[in-house]
Amino acid sequence: MSLLLKYVEDQLTVKANHPKFKAGDTVTVHYKIKEGEKERVQQYQGVVIQRNSSGATESFTVRKISNSVGVERIFPVNSPYIDKIEINKVGVVRRARLFYIRELTGKAARIAEKKQ
Repeated sequence: MSLLLKYVEDQLTVKANHPKFKAGDTVTVHYKIKEGEKERVQQYQGVVIQRNSSGATESFTVRKISNSVGVERIFPVNSPYIDKIEINKVGVVRRARLFYIRELTGKAARIAEKKQ
């Protein structure tokens, strides 16, 4: 039964063509927002602290500091509202989920950048 559900999910969802990124990367998500009749694209830049699930229900969490307050936002990978995703920095981390960053502030919250 679950194979049947997975097949139907794969057929119905539109696969987004985003670059490959992982936890620790700094990304900019261009997200479409509808306000009444108008539609605009808002940029949300931060560190990916986790990727969750797989397939049609896959999502990722981006954390940023806004006015000295930590803000996290969860984006579905296959959302039609995501215009594009840009990778700004590739981070070097040893974990898949970076929840420990929530307790860190200032320079301690930085993630080492991968050297080219």
